Amino acid sequence: MPRRHMKATGAAEAPLRAALRELRTTLEVPGDFPAAVLAEAATAVRAPRLPAEDATDIPLFTIDPPGSVDLDQAMHLARRDGGYRVHYAIADVAAFVTPGSALDAEAHRRVQTLYFPDGKVPLHPPGLSEGAASLLPGQSAPALLWRLDLDAEGRTVATDVRRALVRSRARLDYEGAQRQIDTGTAEEPLALLKDIGTLREALEVERGGISLNVPEQEVAERDGGYVLEYRAPRPADGWNAQISLLTGMAAAGLMTASGTGILRTLPTAPDGAVARLRRSAKALRVDWPHHVSYADLVRSLDPREPRNAAFLQECTTLLRGAGYTAFTGGVLPVPAVHAAVAAEYTHCTAPLRRLVDRYAGELCLAAVAGREPPEWVTAALETLPKEMAEGGRRGNTVERECLDIVEAIVLRDRIGEVFDAVVVDVLENDPAAGTVHLEDPAVVARVEGGDGALPLGERLRVRLTEADPGRARVRFTPA
Repeated sequence: MPRRHMKATGAAEAPLRAALRELRTTLEVPGDFPAAVLAEAATAVRAPRLPAEDATDIPLFTIDPPGSVDLDQAMHLARRDGGYRVHYAIADVAAFVTPGSALDAEAHRRVQTLYFPDGKVPLHPPGLSEGAASLLPGQSAPALLWRLDLDAEGRTVATDVRRALVRSRARLDYEGAQRQIDTGTAEEPLALLKDIGTLREALEVERGGISLNVPEQEVAERDGGYVLEYRAPRPADGWNAQISLLTGMAAAGLMTASGTGILRTLPTAPDGAVARLRRSAKALRVDWPHHVSYADLVRSLDPREPRNAAFLQECTTLLRGAGYTAFTGGVLPVPAVHAAVAAEYTHCTAPLRRLVDRYAGELCLAAVAGREPPEWVTAALETLPKEMAEGGRRGNTVERECLDIVEAIVLRDRIGEVFDAVVVDVLENDPAAGTVHLEDPAVVARVEGGDGALPLGERLRVRLTEADPGRARVRFTPA
């Protein structure tokens, strides 16, 4: 799935970098890899556990953000018997990481790759995640090779996964892939991404699932200062995400059938959360008739429209209850479904960047082979959900704090200025305080200090009183 993270560009980066260094220290973000971990990674890179099957004849390709080198997934799409065949190769991290090793322990300490505007803190040493284990073009690498057969409507009719040596032929980015598809110059394996992706999106609608096309927020240097911008996702982003969702749902199906697994679950959003989104929609003048469901509204919004982009950002609040739930003995968790996917689902397609995916892959291999999972996998199931939750909290904090820092950077020279905003939230215990959406720049921040209750859902002129990158704080008061 597309990676969502902010990027810093331009020359005037010193205040931003200083604030980000302080954030890394405060959050105790892992620094350099220990020497023992690097040594183990170097040994594994020289002598990975290679699979017996050679599938390097399949002309796979990757689609990732420009410049990405930690490539977890590669695909090949083809027609078959009135339907389609999806080959989806996932980097085989277990071919390099020995259970119980220093490399394994460090991955459990880090849990996931962290993305900052000025760089990333990887889950695995770069020699592995950006080198030998990455599905880089022209390089043979061990992988978990999924084969998913679909009917003419895009429904899964057969699933298989096995270890194989693979070789990607091409590295594409979303813009290039979209251009080839739109201009009709894409070869069939890429052109079919639109066909299959569109079919899978229709099935998502049918089952009541929701994919949030949340714009990426980017900070760029312009005219000696910073600007905050949204990059609306392209259709190819969504089609690519559907291939990952397809695989995650297939993996969940294998696990539930075998009786042992770990699912990504999300309970249905409480009424209060949806009511808050309705207030946000009103504040942003996003038309939401009462007879229109949340899912239908989200699908109807063009994320290139700034108000819609801001609303879609607010919609991410409904995903905050997501977690990991392990199960054994055939006793499925309650809930077992991911409410946004509207199906049983698991994370299994990004093992270079997310710890749990390595374990999910092993569980699926065992399920297909009809054997018990490795002991090191089942032994980790009890603690893995907690580890992932803690790692996820740190990742979310990094994303949130980075955004706050960037907003403060963007506004740091504009103290005292007045902005047009809308009130999207009012504190129940203090109706004179709440949250405002600025129309320009794309900032969401605290407002307080007025004489009376804030007008929820209404326009409000606000004055900037604080923009401190060091404290990651932006504050307004009614003008």
